[in-house]
Amino acid sequence: MSVTTTSPESNQVSAPSPVELTPDDYRRSLLGSTLQSVLAVLVALFLGGLLIAATDETVRESAGYFFARPGDTFTAMWDAASSAYIAMFHGAVYNPDGSGLAGKLYPLTETLTVATPLILAGLGVALAFRTGLFNIGAQGQILIGATLAGYVGFAWQLPVGVHLLVVVVAGALGGAIWGGVVGLIKARTGAHEVILTIMLNYIAINLVSWLLTLSTFQREGSSNPISPPIAETAMFPKLLGDGFRLHWGFVVAVVATVAVAWLLNRSTIGFELRAVGANPRAARTAGISVTKGFVVVMLIAGMLAGLAGTAQIAGTEHSLTVGVAASFGFDAITVALLGRSKPWGTFFAGILYGAFRAGGVTMQTSTGTNIDIVLVVQSLIVLFVALPPLLKLKSRRKEVAA
Repeated sequence: MSVTTTSPESNQVSAPSPVELTPDDYRRSLLGSTLQSVLAVLVALFLGGLLIAATDETVRESAGYFFARPGDTFTAMWDAASSAYIAMFHGAVYNPDGSGLAGKLYPLTETLTVATPLILAGLGVALAFRTGLFNIGAQGQILIGATLAGYVGFAWQLPVGVHLLVVVVAGALGGAIWGGVVGLIKARTGAHEVILTIMLNYIAINLVSWLLTLSTFQREGSSNPISPPIAETAMFPKLLGDGFRLHWGFVVAVVATVAVAWLLNRSTIGFELRAVGANPRAARTAGISVTKGFVVVMLIAGMLAGLAGTAQIAGTEHSLTVGVAASFGFDAITVALLGRSKPWGTFFAGILYGAFRAGGVTMQTSTGTNIDIVLVVQSLIVLFVALPPLLKLKSRRKEVAA
């Protein structure tokens, strides 16, 4: 029997290589099928219905004699959950008790009004996701966009048409600057965008708070931190007349959705951005500038979030406050996740979340159901949307480790 000799180097046991996942693995964890999103919504609504039933007084009373008449408990549970969701539908889509067709469809216009900033900010988050970046800074980008748009709106006197156009450009520019800073720092230093965007969120909040203490931004005769109202020439016209709050900012959201869909699927820049998100190393080998892609995508993402701030200032609020962004920037993350980081998926997810916001108030006033149930349902949707991809990611880790 022959003996094979080996060199000392070949006898050394090499250290196991660390388990590494490609950026494509993380990108796929944010994408998925439409069916998964629909199922996530349905399961969340079902569990939300159980929670509504558990907090209902009639259900608790009937549960006291459950074993004697179990049907009473199940009937009470159905009545509690169904009445709450019907009230939400009436407050978000169609009110059968409304006066005329306009009164009946008024809730739908409120849903679209609330959905407008969610769609625009959600598009910014989704676009970054598709490029492999986690844009958690939409809140700050909305605030800075609203600040610049609001200042131009109340401090500048411009002709009709021109004023609104300049306000829109200013809002988009403010958001683009705030997002572009993140892309530039990441491209130059490699700093993680999650940390950068979270830090810039707090900087934006405190910056706006400080600006509202200055005489330039302070409303005359008021001690509250609120700016002067913007001029009428700087406001979005009402889309359906003065009886509704729905404004032309919703049209801007539709146009932005079409533009982002074209950018990602039809343009050279979009191809490069998707290539960077799929595999930065392969993109770099193909001659695509990864660092340039980071800067470009964050500029566009910030611009979209800035337009969301413009919609708030020029469409609904008409004055700058610290709370002008509400929680739209954070909700935009869940909207992008539910929409699977796709433009039209994000669009319809924004409308769904707008319906939750608009209908939740009616649900509480009509049935006494706590409006926090809506927040629970939204959180469950995020959980069920994110859970399958995370499980796949865990499975992928095991495969790579093996």
